[in-house]
Amino acid sequence: MGSLTGKVAVVTGSSRGIGRGIALVLAEQGATVYVTGRTVNPGDYYLPGTVGETAAECSERGKAEGGSGIAVACDHGDDAAVAALFAKVKAEQGRLDILVNNAFTLSDDLLEPKGFWEKPLSNLEMWDVGVRSNYVAAWHAAQIMAPQKSGLIVAISGFAAVTYTYGTIFGTSKSAVDRMARDFAIELEPHNVASLTLWQGLTLTEKAQDNLAKMGDKMTKSITSMQGSTVEHPGRVVAALAADPDIMKRSGAEYITAELAQDYGLTDVDGAVIASARASRGDPIWKPIAEVNYRGA
Repeated sequence: MGSLTGKVAVVTGSSRGIGRGIALVLAEQGATVYVTGRTVNPGDYYLPGTVGETAAECSERGKAEGGSGIAVACDHGDDAAVAALFAKVKAEQGRLDILVNNAFTLSDDLLEPKGFWEKPLSNLEMWDVGVRSNYVAAWHAAQIMAPQKSGLIVAISGFAAVTYTYGTIFGTSKSAVDRMARDFAIELEPHNVASLTLWQGLTLTEKAQDNLAKMGDKMTKSITSMQGSTVEHPGRVVAALAADPDIMKRSGAEYITAELAQDYGLTDVDGAVIASARASRGDPIWKPIAEVNYRGA
């Protein structure tokens, strides 16, 4: 059996990119993975990938270990759609073991080197799907996980929480995601449910590769100089976390994905050891709640 055989996961925003890579690895390790996203039909978006295609690949990759993918068209800015997603998971599976909050709306002018006042207020969509959506998904997930006394909620974030990256809204969003995951951990600790954040470095998603090809000169140099990983590298780390019997000892912290991979003895799909960007991009703030006096008393 795979390390996650019998486990149930929801990976938000997994039509493509990091979400797709995580979904594939979780299914390969035996999990039943609910693949969510807005792209249903090929051509609906300028980059390849649909929820159905990712789910089908999950089922193919996971068949040896009992893993599978289930496609759910879901706009994570629509609270009713998110509620329906988790109701479906509960009705069909009766449990939920892993939530990966990956969905994040990136504004079209993200890489434009302008001041926040020169960009439209519509860019606040990054708060709607990226921050608020994390809370809503976790709210539903916790209602399943807390009663069963187990579960893991992972937020996908990055060094933008401590290092200027792409602008005010993007950096504020990532900072909020990190703090939210930390406080989730405190409130979920009595229920044996873990919450933590992964800081991604340069991940060679479809969008990242397109941006590098078209606008690499506008991207933050400390990012473009990093060693890039495939989208499955963070998936390997999430799978290891979900299978870790001591996961509660990690709850509440921010982790650099590359460093966790080395802790767990993991490489990228081509065998590469991904280097940490801590020296050039910054240090995580939050430590595991098991290691600190988080109430300040």
